[in-house]
Amino acid sequence: MNRHRPLAAALALVVAAPLAVAAPASAATITMSGSTSVAPLATKLAQAFVRQSKYRGKAKFVILQGGSDIGITDVSRGRVTLGMSSRDPKPADPGGIVFNKIARDAVCVVTHRSNPISTLSQSQIQDIFSGRIRSWSQVPGASARGPIDLVVRTAASGTQDAFQNIFMGQTLRVAGSATTKASNGLQAQTIKSDPNAIGYASFSFTRGLHDVPYQGVPCTLRNAKSGQYAGTRNFYLVSRGAARGIAKKFIAFTRSNPKAMRLVASDWVPLR
Repeated sequence: MNRHRPLAAALALVVAAPLAVAAPASAATITMSGSTSVAPLATKLAQAFVRQSKYRGKAKFVILQGGSDIGITDVSRGRVTLGMSSRDPKPADPGGIVFNKIARDAVCVVTHRSNPISTLSQSQIQDIFSGRIRSWSQVPGASARGPIDLVVRTAASGTQDAFQNIFMGQTLRVAGSATTKASNGLQAQTIKSDPNAIGYASFSFTRGLHDVPYQGVPCTLRNAKSGQYAGTRNFYLVSRGAARGIAKKFIAFTRSNPKAMRLVASDWVPLR
């Protein structure tokens, strides 16, 4: 079974408004794998990039998922052009790779909509996710009753890494009883179907869920952009050495093109 999950929105296609058409054989191919959080943004940016008149018919994208660690490993071994990462570099990462920052993202603690908790402090989040607190009756303001169902991401996930660093700290770990999911989408779907569930997700995946305010500050795009919301992390496109050729042009496009900036601002935090 292929460990990558193809992202159907842009698989070896050139997007030329108003239709998606097959790219000519001569088109340069940018392959990407990795973060399920970065993938929706990367797809939108790729579609906008190939709509530019100077790149129409000259570039195509193959975008796959799998988690940040997989994207980093893939690009370090030359399997893909760019890895998608929603976590910061680590000392243990392969040598010779470059993390090219393209945006920032809010990580929200989320519950079922029938359980609209008004706020959680960092210590409350730590108690819940470490398993110190196991019943909703112990959480002030909770509407749910019964056991707390933790729904988290796998170890390869950049969102998991961000949650660990932002909310849990270096000494606490998520309880081993938590259910793990391989993507933001699967995690969100599970929480939507379980009134007793709690988890965390990239802001763009929280529709249909209750975003729990963190330390009294709602997890909104506006608060993330202003810096009021503390639960933000970086998005990267990772290259093997300095990006070159069409990949270099694509990264530059994501950082400076006005249309790209508007796309980033729709659900994420632009770099400027």
